[in-house]
Amino acid sequence: MSIAIVPPAPSTLIDLIDRSRVRDAVAVVGFALLTAVAAQISIPLGFTPVPLTGQTFAVLLAGGVLGSRRGGLSMLLYVALGAIGLPFYADGAGGWTAATGATAGYLVGFIVAAIVVGLMAEHGQDRKLSTSIPAFIAGTMIIYTIGAGWLAYDLGLPLTAAAGEPSAISLGVAPFLVGDVFKALLAGAMLPAAWRFLDDAR
Repeated sequence: MSIAIVPPAPSTLIDLIDRSRVRDAVAVVGFALLTAVAAQISIPLGFTPVPLTGQTFAVLLAGGVLGSRRGGLSMLLYVALGAIGLPFYADGAGGWTAATGATAGYLVGFIVAAIVVGLMAEHGQDRKLSTSIPAFIAGTMIIYTIGAGWLAYDLGLPLTAAAGEPSAISLGVAPFLVGDVFKALLAGAMLPAAWRFLDDAR
């Protein structure tokens, strides 16, 4: 009597590819490089040290596609490669000073957000529009929380202030809300669509 071995159901999109160390390494490095490329899509705003970039979109995708462990590792690798001097941060910046400067909190937020979004993806929240969009918005809020917290500390600013007064929220969150909500919506729509397409193809 033979016993059929049923492979585990995929928990994230990367799991649709046969598991191997090569697959994981390529995926982790690939998303680190994707984030570096997205960082070069940068619009300086002048009144804040935080530029408008494409990084958060890549971070959300890393967590959603790779899951918590691989997604977190990809962002950790991205931050580390920039910290050792590669021009991976916004506007081609790199080095320890850039990694620990005013925007350091956002870099740490990338790692945490990828892990949390990855955990939610592993529980199937990236498969339906009604759950994927809240998952990606939650990841964005994590980036904002850690990023604005460090920005307030580094620049000696309050987190919030009266209208017209400088604060970490006015410099590091408010200018980016519309763009980052759009990126969360786009990522939140892409992953359920990818699941449907791949399920139909199998």
